[in-house]
This record gives sequence, structure tokens and C-alpha cells, in this order.
Amino acid sequence: MTKYQRALQIWSILICAAKERKTYTYGGIADMLGFEGAGGITQMLGPIVHYCYKYKLPPLTLLVVNQETGMPSHELFTVTKSNMPQRREEVFHFDWFALRPPQIEDFQEADHR
Repeated sequence: MTKYQRALQIWSILICAAKERKTYTYGGIADMLGFEGAGGITQMLGPIVHYCYKYKLPPLTLLVVNQETGMPSHELFTVTKSNMPQRREEVFHFDWFALRPPQIEDFQEADHR
């Protein structure tokens, strides 16, 4: 499976998490996808980051955090401990289910910009 196909799977997980006001660890996402270890999850989140940025959406990937720090990867979004709660609330309050669901091609296009 390509990282864009995985991004689509993760998108579905994360919009449900936003609706339920939940976060997941990188390892938790890896477990759901059937991976051993969290390595490579950041790569699969990259297309989601770029898609959110392109369409001026709240940073959905903030809902995936490091188990020890409770913070997302600095490779995906620059947030601080002080602004993380506010940014996460933006994600929680956004109506993700009102959007047209992205397609694999949407993630590919956003990732290549």
C-alpha cells in the first residue's frame, strides 16, 4: 500500500478521533494499521499535513502524539506546549464530516506542492 493510501486510512481514523475529542499515539496508529512499531507513521501523516495546509483546515495530525511527550512530531507541525491546547481545540471543533472526503489523488497532489 502507498503512503497516500495509508494517509486515507489515517484520515478516517483521525476525523473520528476529532469527533470524539480523542488523541492517539504514533504507536496506537501503527497498531491499528497492523505495523510493528511506530516507525514510518510520520511519513504517512505528511500528506495529511499538506492537505490541511493547502485547504486551510485545522491541523488534523495534531491528534497523533508521542507517548512520552504528548506532543506531535515537530516534523509535522510547529506547536508549543502553550499553544497545543488551543490548536487541538480547533481540530476538535471543526466539522470534518461536512467536508467532501479526500481521495488518494488529493493527498498526492497536496504532498507534491
